[in-house]
Amino acid sequence: MLPTPSQTVGPFYGYALPFPGGGEIAPAGHRDTIAVHGRVLDGGGEPVPDALLEIWQPGPDGSRTGAPGSLRRDQVTGGYAGRDGVTFTGFGRVATDADGRYGLRTLPPGGVPYLSVCLFARGLLHHLFTRIYLPGADLAADPLLGSLEPGRRATLLAVEETPGTYRFDLRLQGPEETVFLDFH
Repeated sequence: MLPTPSQTVGPFYGYALPFPGGGEIAPAGHRDTIAVHGRVLDGGGEPVPDALLEIWQPGPDGSRTGAPGSLRRDQVTGGYAGRDGVTFTGFGRVATDADGRYGLRTLPPGGVPYLSVCLFARGLLHHLFTRIYLPGADLAADPLLGSLEPGRRATLLAVEETPGTYRFDLRLQGPEETVFLDFH
């Protein structure tokens, strides 16, 4: 028997999945906070206004525990447990705006030079995985980057615009298509 084919879902990401403060991974006012922003673009270079990005990363110390329950509703305050403005969560979820823009605040990841990204968007049968590599780390030693030709490698590198602010655009198709990872 053949498996049932996948169905496209959405576009409802901007309605059902984002939550207040989803891009605030770092504690408010932390001195080491970095900002990452960019756009999600389709094959024609047009913005994707209803995409959703999930960001996963270790803490600055390399731990991967994050804040427990950062998506669970706090029954007392009505807010989200773990999203208290003090605790590093290690997880964020941000939707793109009408121009395909997204933004997040986080801390530099420890132990790896990248943020892990899962992208959901209209027209995709399956979500896509990629990485945002931050400049300054020893990128030459990274096995994934080392396996890519320079032109493809560049699609995974964030550009530092000002100290602590990085731009990273995701391109779903075309000559500058972002490298997406295949996990089985």
